[in-house]
Amino acid sequence: MLPDPSVSLPPSLMAVLSLFAGCFTAPTFRTFCALAAGLAAQTGRRTVCGMILGAGLGGVVRHERFHRFFSAAAWCPDELGLALARLLADRLIPPGAELVVVVDDTLLKRWGRKVFGVFWTHDGAAQGKEKLGRGNRWVVAAIVVHLPFTTIPVGVPVLARLWRGKGTAPPTELAKDMVLVLAAAFPGRRIQVVGDAAYHSKVLRDLPPQVSWVCRLAATAVLQGPRPPRTGRRGAPRKIGDRLGTCAEIAATATWAQHRLQVYGQATAMSIAQLTGQWYTVFGVTPVRIILVRNDADRSGKAYHLGLITTDTTSPVAGLVVRYAMRWSIEVIFEQIRNLLGAGQARNRLQKAVERTFPFQLTVYGIVLAWYALHGHASTDVRQRRLTCPWYRTKTQASYEDMLATLRAALAMPRYSPVFPGQHQDPEIQAMLVTPVSTAA
Repeated sequence: MLPDPSVSLPPSLMAVLSLFAGCFTAPTFRTFCALAAGLAAQTGRRTVCGMILGAGLGGVVRHERFHRFFSAAAWCPDELGLALARLLADRLIPPGAELVVVVDDTLLKRWGRKVFGVFWTHDGAAQGKEKLGRGNRWVVAAIVVHLPFTTIPVGVPVLARLWRGKGTAPPTELAKDMVLVLAAAFPGRRIQVVGDAAYHSKVLRDLPPQVSWVCRLAATAVLQGPRPPRTGRRGAPRKIGDRLGTCAEIAATATWAQHRLQVYGQATAMSIAQLTGQWYTVFGVTPVRIILVRNDADRSGKAYHLGLITTDTTSPVAGLVVRYAMRWSIEVIFEQIRNLLGAGQARNRLQKAVERTFPFQLTVYGIVLAWYALHGHASTDVRQRRLTCPWYRTKTQASYEDMLATLRAALAMPRYSPVFPGQHQDPEIQAMLVTPVSTAA
């Protein structure tokens, strides 16, 4: 039998994990806690067996129990993700504030004829012109939060969908499906969706009023002006406005306004032009706003540097550009979850196991961040990191690696506690536990 997680795990971590108890039966919840702690603690291979070793349960519990958690146990990845989304909305986002949701896809490289959902598909990180890779392609939706100890918006992944190959729902439709799930879970909040140039499609024509969408415009996209008013003549009225042209053609005659925006962690001077119109081939007759951005510091002579299109016709244009810049947070997620939590290293191949392992890892990624935001001590960790790593002379903010290191130290505390009253404890171990004692209390 698994040990009681409320006894074996730090109380602060258990306070966060307990918010997910409703997604599982009582025995499965114990397994979930063990695997989540094991994934966070493991520094080697993050296979399922690696998670068991990270939890310190190797040889204590039969490993089949942990494999069955992914392949057969009764739990739903969407429910797990929505529990994390509610945690963010309740604890880390102001009440009633809009939710900024970033969508993008990533490829977890997998091989083997029997691994479910493996295809040759687009891989942006691949070498060469083809940009192809073989593996599981995942579409991810992340909620952006602003934490008090960092000036850069942070993305927290909450939902994921596995692309099933050609002939099935494309990534944009999968992204829309996740957004609608979030909209149903938060009916009183506006959902502001951000995607790159690949995330536009005709499926976005019937978005609910609660949801707006902003994505990058392709340089070859041809745009139209607003829908003409009725003329009073017989016959069907015109649906499509006059041709505006491509972004470069619009930029040549646009009226520009200067702004100073905080994007990517620094203040940048930009010129912005905007106009309303249509992108009939994608959004149909839905009114959209066309936004062109030019970096004032760039001397290349380009007519514009970034073109955006959005169904949000009310928000300030500067805020929309800042919102689009938050898209980078999901790229950070993909890099960190691979290198720090070992996404793609699991060796399971059954359909349920494949469909649930990566969403589980995404949830653990969010749990680590939420735990640190609620119970961590960023200023103390930054000072300690600068003492131990003096080459970080300008470090002022805790990184996700710092958060994970602090949690690992807190998880290590029970393993190095004295067994008998008055037992001698190694001074190096005692020094290592000084910081996490206050964190886990």
